[in-house]
Amino acid sequence: MSGEERWCVVTGGRGFAARHLVEMLIQYGLFSVRIADLEPQITLTTEEQNGVLGHALKSGRANYVSADLRDKPQVLKVIEGAEVVFHMAAPNSSVNSHQLHYAVNVQGTKNVIDACVELKVKRLIYTSSASVVFDGIHGIINGDESLPYTDKPLDSYSATKAEGEAAILKANGTNGLLTCSLRPSSIFGPGDRLFVPSLAAAARAGKSKFMIGDGNNIYDFTYVENVAHAHICADRALASEQEVAEKAAGQAYFITNMEPIKFWEFTSLILEGLGYERPRIKIPAFAVMPIAQVIELIYKIFGPYGMKVPQLIPSRIRLLSCSRSFNCSKAKDRLGYAPIVPLEEGLKRTLESYPHLRVENQPKREGPSKASICLGSGKVADTLLWKDKKQTLITLLVLVAIYYNFIASQSTIVTAASKLLLVVSIFLFIHGNLPEKVFGYTIEKIPISYFILSEERSHQTALSVASSWNAAVNVLKSLCKGNDWSLFLKVVISLLILSFLGAIPFQTLFIIGLPVAFAAFYLYEKHEQAIDSMFLEALSLVCKMKSDITKKVAGSKKKD
Repeated sequence: MSGEERWCVVTGGRGFAARHLVEMLIQYGLFSVRIADLEPQITLTTEEQNGVLGHALKSGRANYVSADLRDKPQVLKVIEGAEVVFHMAAPNSSVNSHQLHYAVNVQGTKNVIDACVELKVKRLIYTSSASVVFDGIHGIINGDESLPYTDKPLDSYSATKAEGEAAILKANGTNGLLTCSLRPSSIFGPGDRLFVPSLAAAARAGKSKFMIGDGNNIYDFTYVENVAHAHICADRALASEQEVAEKAAGQAYFITNMEPIKFWEFTSLILEGLGYERPRIKIPAFAVMPIAQVIELIYKIFGPYGMKVPQLIPSRIRLLSCSRSFNCSKAKDRLGYAPIVPLEEGLKRTLESYPHLRVENQPKREGPSKASICLGSGKVADTLLWKDKKQTLITLLVLVAIYYNFIASQSTIVTAASKLLLVVSIFLFIHGNLPEKVFGYTIEKIPISYFILSEERSHQTALSVASSWNAAVNVLKSLCKGNDWSLFLKVVISLLILSFLGAIPFQTLFIIGLPVAFAAFYLYEKHEQAIDSMFLEALSLVCKMKSDITKKVAGSKKKD
């Protein structure tokens, strides 16, 4: 590095908003940019390789440094020689691990402050969050910076962000260091890996029909380039003449697009833009909260074993159902901030950046579904999967009639069989005496051959029975050898299930089984990918738990 070069550092430089800031800094050409992040090496997308970042890395106007902010010597190495530090590093806000968030957002931030003071960095700009003043219970409309930090933070991310921000503002003026904190609200745009992909995943799973709350909660969303622009405005203000810099320094600022909108309207615009339907069914937040609390408890238990962070957690419910809008007058007056990309244009650019998430570009199933294959891909499958709605409805009516006439009446087997034969006989007699046309409708006569069991069908039935018998005999032979534990477990579990079902009264079994049969297979076919994914995740979780338990048992035996 030559002495004339002016360097800035962007911590967490490969994060969503940080990537946009890095490119904007390179484009403006005010600084050479040092990108700091956890990964040992920087991996560029094809677009980045061919864009300003790729050219800057090749020319030396930007470089990448792997660093962990929790390690102060690494932080000192990263910041050395920098004029300004944009501290944007933070763990994923959806990971509710207090230990991780505290280590990075509080201890890591203190390491950055100490390094800046020690190395005489001129300016330190911190990326905070609008959530530092939000408790998830009381809505905020046009809130300004006079709002205090909440006593009951929404989650660990918000709590530690507030603590980190307080440390940043307190450090202002130490050894000539000027600091400020930016609080962007609900960032969206190209490169987002959380909000838009989560919406698309929910839509594919059939969950986009629902909205939490009454749908009227107001929100402030911020296009990602406006967030990057706000950071550059903050740096310019802190680098300005003394009066302007002193007025801007040591303060926190809300950053938004200055275009409040109903949260669910914004969500609907994204979903419609991707080709999915708008949310229409309103679910009260209080009705969903108990479920979310149970899911969060399950995550706390199974999270260490690899369970993915669930979408339905209390903090997410509060975010989806409360109003959150903020006043940016202070940022406008003291930093000279104003959005450079309007909300409508930001939405357009965002949707254009996700062609792979559009409904028409989703992989389509080839051939029959797993549910159809399981049901034999014949008339039974067509009936239970509602392929032939007329046939399904007729079947349902017949089954309901059978239930009320033969099962609910608690008839004996002989009485039930007699009733059934009586009904069939009356139907066939009346049907046989009907004319070929009734009120213009043609009556199809049932041919006598319909009741005759052909030689071919008899042969197939006999073969099927023989095949089933031989399969059962082979299972018994394998069990006699005592080698196949997997088969033994399958047989035991199957017999236990049968014994459990056998203990349930036939009437109860019919009442439960009928709706389940006509709903479960249909729902599985519609959401096959999502259900399979959940099953595989659960299976992976069980395998990991089994592996961990085995290791612990083996370790305890070694100690003994």
